[in-house]
Amino acid sequence: MKRKPSVLLTLTLTILGMAVLCTGASGCSRERSQGKELTEVTLNEVAHSIFYAPQYVAIENGYFEEEGIDLQLITGFGADKTMAAVLSGEADIGFMGSEASIYVYSQNPDDYIVNFAQLTQRAGNFLVARTPMENFQWQDLRGKSILGGRKGGMPQMVFEYILKKNNLDPATDMEINQGIDFGSTAAAFSGGQGDFTVEFEPGATTLEKEGAGYVVASLGVDSGYVPYTAYSARASFLEQNPQLIQGFVNALQKGMDYVQTHAPEEIAEVIAPQFKETELEDITTIVTRYYEQDTWKENLIFEEDSFTLLQDILDEAGELEERVPYEDLVTVEFAEKAAAQ
Repeated sequence: MKRKPSVLLTLTLTILGMAVLCTGASGCSRERSQGKELTEVTLNEVAHSIFYAPQYVAIENGYFEEEGIDLQLITGFGADKTMAAVLSGEADIGFMGSEASIYVYSQNPDDYIVNFAQLTQRAGNFLVARTPMENFQWQDLRGKSILGGRKGGMPQMVFEYILKKNNLDPATDMEINQGIDFGSTAAAFSGGQGDFTVEFEPGATTLEKEGAGYVVASLGVDSGYVPYTAYSARASFLEQNPQLIQGFVNALQKGMDYVQTHAPEEIAEVIAPQFKETELEDITTIVTRYYEQDTWKENLIFEEDSFTLLQDILDEAGELEERVPYEDLVTVEFAEKAAAQ
């Protein structure tokens, strides 16, 4: 049984004219020692985070190889960079916030990006304070300084979405510092900047271990279900490589099934090789946080209601020029087939 646990992106698109590199669909493959041919697929992920545990379970448990895929994993360090890699052909598949696909579609490129699988259904970041606050309320942020995220990115937009739900104006009721690079906010906070910081893991746990900060709220819990991250590829890539995409999604679904049916301690053991710089105890703590807040979907189907909510969030943040059609930017056929197996 499965468990039931308790603005605008500035994308430089001049690279669109670049030749598509040999990355999987263009014919690259290799022979495994046992004689089974694997097709090389390059996946560019927005960040390398325990937040994406099902993906790493699929890697470490060999699910991609079972589907005939030799997965090459590259970290883009930002949705803009991940999107650029997909558009240029340097990556076959991108893993990032699906708001990036909306921004690209709005600029009307010849070959827009389609989302074909959703991995996370909650935000993966946490609000960290300088002192413990057992009875934290979002109103406690009034008049404070917070280290936030990049304008137009999902972390910052979800944060602002929560603030507005709690009758706070992000522009006037507090000071949000958006000038710190992704991944550097924890160090800045530890160095004395800000009264609060919004952190992904392992930044939040690291600050707690150092005694430099304390998690007081989960943006994933307080924002509700949000289509935070999804897998996407160029429309032409999906059309030309349906079997490859289906195998990719099948492997991911096996990873999703694993995290739904195993304890955090077991999940942490499996993905530990992906995070050699992090102690197993810390990996377990982080996995448990995500596990208990129902971070990962039971399937990879990107539903229309979720896409509508995403556009609502973008609209509220002032980042949506116009609504885009769900049927153009999302396909569910691969995820539905994987879930039915």
